[in-house]
Amino acid sequence: MSNKPRLAVVVASTRPGRIGPQVGQWFGALAAEAFEVVPVDLAEVGLPLLDEPEHPSSGVYTHEHTRRWSALVDSMDAFAFVTPEYNHSFPATLKNALDYLSREWRHKPAGLVGYGMSSAGLRATQMLTPVVRALGMVPVAETVAIPLRQRVDDDGRLVPDDTMNATATALITSLSRYTTALSSLRTAA
Repeated sequence: MSNKPRLAVVVASTRPGRIGPQVGQWFGALAAEAFEVVPVDLAEVGLPLLDEPEHPSSGVYTHEHTRRWSALVDSMDAFAFVTPEYNHSFPATLKNALDYLSREWRHKPAGLVGYGMSSAGLRATQMLTPVVRALGMVPVAETVAIPLRQRVDDDGRLVPDDTMNATATALITSLSRYTTALSSLRTAA
């Protein structure tokens, strides 16, 4: 068992042929020095559109899929959300996963890793920031933005460059610092 804090690297896209798992694996490999990395693929989590009769703030969950999701999120110390940009925002799968829960997100740092074509996912991470704040998370200032036209080769493989690695490392450093700083709040809660 590791003494490292636990970081969930959440891949938000569920679209067939997606690049998200490659981005998540790349980021997770870099984060493994500072964190116990837990890959979370929303395609595998498979949450239906929010179907709990009680408000998430109640913590009363009727469905087993919600109880499993709650336990997983609650067990994490930090999150890195790997999100594509769809129509100037992030995918509904991620919004749905976030909306399922309430207290489980509080006092945990959130790192944002966006990817897309023209904007490199920056609009998705920009739209995601107020959502994670509303859940009581602390989004770190550093953001990874991956321009897919330049960073995916002809065979569909992600090809990180020095800039990607440097921004990811800066994000991981901030996540690590915030995880430590917020630990007393998580313990008190």
